[in-house]
Amino acid sequence: MNYSESALTFNCADALLVGVLARPEQSVRRGVIVLVGGPQYRVGSHRQFLQLARDLAAEGVPVLRFDYRGMGDSAGDVRTFEALDEDLRCAIDMFCKQVPELKEVVIWGLCDAASAALMYAHRDPRVAGLVVANPWVRTEAGLAATYVKHYYAQRLADGKFWRKLLTGRVDVVQALGELCNQLWGAKGSKSNAEQGDATLHFVQRMALGVARFRGPLLCILSGKDFTAQEFRSVLKQSPVWNAAWSQADVTLYEIHDANHTFASRAWRDLVVRSTVEWLRSW
Repeated sequence: MNYSESALTFNCADALLVGVLARPEQSVRRGVIVLVGGPQYRVGSHRQFLQLARDLAAEGVPVLRFDYRGMGDSAGDVRTFEALDEDLRCAIDMFCKQVPELKEVVIWGLCDAASAALMYAHRDPRVAGLVVANPWVRTEAGLAATYVKHYYAQRLADGKFWRKLLTGRVDVVQALGELCNQLWGAKGSKSNAEQGDATLHFVQRMALGVARFRGPLLCILSGKDFTAQEFRSVLKQSPVWNAAWSQADVTLYEIHDANHTFASRAWRDLVVRSTVEWLRSW
C-alpha cells in the first residue's frame, strides 16, 4: 500500500518535540506509536525504527515515531525512561489529531522504551495494545546472575577457552577474580533487593503496569541478548512478575539468533512480520 511521510512538531510542557508520521493512503482504525529508548532518536540503530515505520505503513498501519524531550531534535532537558509519561501522552494527542480516524493506539518500544510503555499504558485508555521488545529490567543482581549463568557457563564449556588457558593466553587470576566478583555481586545485590532496594522500583512498577493493563501484549525477545535473558530470569524467579505475566494476554515471539537491536535485515523483517500478524489477530 502507498503511504506518505511528513515531519511534524508538537508541544510537551514548555518543549517542542519532533516526530515523523508515516500515513497509509487508507489508514486502519489502529495506529502504532514508536517510542525510542536508550541513547537513540527516532531513526533507531541500523535505521530500525525508520524501516519499522515504513514497513508497517506499507501494510496499512499509520505510525508515529518521535523524539521525546532532550533526545534527538526535540528540545527540553534530558530525561530517563522513568519520566516519559507526559511525552507519550502528548505524542498520542498529536497522533490522534493528525489521524482522526484512529480509535486505538499501540505503543511499540525496545529496551527501556518497552519498560516505559509497560509503566504508562494502563493509565491511558487510548492505548489498546503493547509491543515490547527485550524489556529493560536491569538491576545489579540481575546483571550479575545473568553473566554467571550465561556468559561464564558458556566460557567454561568453550574448548577455545581451555586451549587458551593451557597455553597461557588467559590470565587465570583475572578470570577467577571476575567470576568471584560476579558471584559476590549477585549474592550481595540480592540481599539488597530483598530489603527493597530502590533499584528495583521501576521493575516493580512495570509488573504493576502489566497486571493493570487490559489489552493484548506482544513480547519479542532476542536469543542472544543479555537484556532479554535478564527479562526471562525475572519472569521465572519473581512470583509477582510471574502472576502478572500469567494473567495478561501475552503473545511471546522469540528470534533465537538475534541480538539486542535486531541488527540484520532478516531479523528486522521477522520483527515486522510478527508485529503485523499480531496487529491483525485482534
